[in-house]
Amino acid sequence: MKHIGTSMFETERLLCRRFEEKDLDDMFVNWASDPMVQLEYGEPVYSTKDETGELLKAYMNSYSSLDIYRFAIIEKISGKNIGQIALCKVYSDSAIGEIEYCIGQKYWGNGYAGEALSGLIKHLFSNSEFVRLEAYHRIENDKSGKVLKKSSMHITDNVERFRRLGEEPVGEICYCIEKQ
Repeated sequence: MKHIGTSMFETERLLCRRFEEKDLDDMFVNWASDPMVQLEYGEPVYSTKDETGELLKAYMNSYSSLDIYRFAIIEKISGKNIGQIALCKVYSDSAIGEIEYCIGQKYWGNGYAGEALSGLIKHLFSNSEFVRLEAYHRIENDKSGKVLKKSSMHITDNVERFRRLGEEPVGEICYCIEKQ
């Protein structure tokens, strides 16, 4: 599978691009240090700007590989990094990508996660060889569930992550969309 990597895309209100050094303050303040965001997202809480800086460096260093798809979500009106959207798993042998996302709590309820998700799906299906995109949320994560339910994705019984492990999802609701 030929990969395009983290190539910028835009939606009406968002710019989704590679992470840059200037994102550090917004990352730390808006989402990486917020337990409400990180626990919903299933990631650790970063308690210092230095820890967040290490995460940012890891993101930026990963861009040397074209099979990395990790986007900073920038609110156009403010220019602030309000979250991220990524393919947390890429299965090149089957052209499947698994999507993850998070939005800073201050920005919840504005439709940004859904807008970024819709933009990513359109971007990847228009510009890459992915044939299926998947996501899942834990049952207790109602916010992510609402985003996926409103999206163009549909509920499916399983996702590639669990299939490859020989597992059935327990406590997760799976979604997918196939390239038309």
